[in-house]
Amino acid sequence: MRNGHGTPIWYELLTTDPDASGEFYRQAIGWTIGPKPSEGPDYRMLVTADGSNVGGMMSLDPAMVAGGARPTWLFYIGVDDVDATVARITAAGGSIHLPAFDMPGVDRLAMVADPQGNTFYVMRGAVDAPSTAWERTGMGKCNWHELVTNDQAAANAFYADIFGWTFPGKMPMPEGMGDYVFAAVGEETFGATMQVNQHQPTPGWLFYFRAPDIEKAAAAVTAGGGTVHAGPMEVPGGDRVIVASDPHGASFGIASPGDAS
Repeated sequence: MRNGHGTPIWYELLTTDPDASGEFYRQAIGWTIGPKPSEGPDYRMLVTADGSNVGGMMSLDPAMVAGGARPTWLFYIGVDDVDATVARITAAGGSIHLPAFDMPGVDRLAMVADPQGNTFYVMRGAVDAPSTAWERTGMGKCNWHELVTNDQAAANAFYADIFGWTFPGKMPMPEGMGDYVFAAVGEETFGATMQVNQHQPTPGWLFYFRAPDIEKAAAAVTAGGGTVHAGPMEVPGGDRVIVASDPHGASFGIASPGDAS
């Protein structure tokens, strides 16, 4: 069965140095990095310990960098109809970075942004095989999604309208940071949204990937030239997490089972 409309299905790292980035994430999260293709764009698979793909790593060439592209993590949201979704995104105040196009035998996709400027892809696969790249407790998989936005109420309304997401609960954050509003697709809570604040002043999507041991992961981030910005710390539910950036400046998170897990 294909993933339902609005489900996160793929993760992508844009980087200026695939070799160095691959080694960094191999140490920090435990992925195996697929080989560089013999022809075409430099796109390498990110593979979990059980042999499944969680995402890809795309090399930013000098022309992309000159055009303003920077190392970052993005994600793909599965949709029933890419063209119809792109039209609805535009009508709702979003923008289009890459118009819809086909990758023969793979998918149809487009790169878009919400009305607050946060970038993501929409995609419909060419085959009815489900993605398991997002799996709440799957080791090496994406564990959680966070949107930091400069207009939380408007962002929540946009994603509810376009993707059918619901927001089943919220949790007040300390120091006047506002509410941490949980987001769900279907019956599954997959992340949350929050307003920009003094601790997270930069809008954007942040993705947490699951690793076995948060202390070892944090040490690997630092040893690999990255930066741990927050944590290790326990979060509701018992997991322990860090928020970090890799040596090229792409932000991400890591989540690991807590002591009681």
